[in-house]
Amino acid sequence: MNPTTIAIIGIIVLVLIFLLRMPVAVAMGVVGFVGFAVASSMDGALRIVAKDMWATFSSYSLSVAPMFVLMGTIAFYSGISSRLFDAANKWLGRLPGGLSLATIAACAGFGAMCGSTTAAAAAMGKVTLPEMKRYGYNDALRTGCVASAGSLAIMIPPSTVLIIYGVMTEQSIGKLFIAGILPGLLLAVLFMATVLLIVWRIPGSAPPGEKTSWVEKIKGLSGIIEMLLLFALVMGGLFVGWFTPTEAGAVGAAGALIIALARRKLTLKAFWLSLMETTRITAMVFLIIACATIFGHFMAITRAPFALSEWVGGLPIPPLAIMALVMCIYLIGGCFMDSLALVTLTIPILYPIVTEMGYDPIWFGVLIILAAEMGVITPPVGVNVYVIKGVAPDVPMHTIFKGIWPFLGAEVVCTIIILFVPQIALFLPNLG
Repeated sequence: MNPTTIAIIGIIVLVLIFLLRMPVAVAMGVVGFVGFAVASSMDGALRIVAKDMWATFSSYSLSVAPMFVLMGTIAFYSGISSRLFDAANKWLGRLPGGLSLATIAACAGFGAMCGSTTAAAAAMGKVTLPEMKRYGYNDALRTGCVASAGSLAIMIPPSTVLIIYGVMTEQSIGKLFIAGILPGLLLAVLFMATVLLIVWRIPGSAPPGEKTSWVEKIKGLSGIIEMLLLFALVMGGLFVGWFTPTEAGAVGAAGALIIALARRKLTLKAFWLSLMETTRITAMVFLIIACATIFGHFMAITRAPFALSEWVGGLPIPPLAIMALVMCIYLIGGCFMDSLALVTLTIPILYPIVTEMGYDPIWFGVLIILAAEMGVITPPVGVNVYVIKGVAPDVPMHTIFKGIWPFLGAEVVCTIIILFVPQIALFLPNLG
């Protein structure tokens, strides 16, 4: 059988298995193993599985992931999210839609310590949704805002998905982190503009909150000092070359633990929960990467990605149009798959196309994250929507999905801006 035909059959079978709700890692591993055996030999398939599993779980480069995950879980369980929201609320809460604006600002700050979009949505949802409900905010606005703003955690560094992208494409994780800062801030500003536009069109949807004095505003800044210190230490150290990304993760985790202990906000139970959550997330990430690597080797032996790359490169359309097509693929794929699974599955296929066209892989990584952010709020998967449903069970699912559409529009606008102005993502990395 022709190798390209084997690859096409493998992809079709993989999609069918996804529809049967088999775990993503298992599906990619099984299809990759069987496909490699058919394209090469059973002995070769067994060897590649053993090699890829060992290489993934013993990888020094990947040890950065559990460190940053631990930093985020400690921040989550020590109550940093509530202090961030309190600080943002004192400055923005008096404005129309102020609580939503404060939520977005707090999510951006929490994203600087937590690379998990679901953790950010859950943490901020528990703090902000009751407050917005108390002030009479429209259900669609308050839930859609938190679900969407939670996605900032995978753009503003440290980001688990950026780590995986860097490892799989052999790009500098430090540069990828730094590249995500300005696009993340741009997206946060666009989310805020979306809230102001909604409030302008529907005045009663988000009444202003309580007025606070300048003294209260200044005192409230203490709630963001720990976040700024941690972010400056980790990202500043990476930027000036004090330590590697793996060392930065360890420093960030240690810093979060010291801050939590100093504030006496981390109980023994909370610390244990943070360790358990870190272990669970790390095991899931490593298994997905290992199985995606097996699937990637299956794709490589069939040479299907390279054939696709040559075909796409020969199309009589501008390279920018091809990039727009790639982004559409990610947007559609995000409707059905988790962001991490989508990235690990598609990188072996689409990355050669992008590099063949001469695009910067750091810039492409930022675009992938933007597509992944859209995926976590779009139906039918929309993992952040389900997280918010768990936090606010009284709000119907269709109401939450209705609330995310304006923010999805903001993400599309941000993607278009980064697509046409790559320097927004590349300016800071090029300074180094």
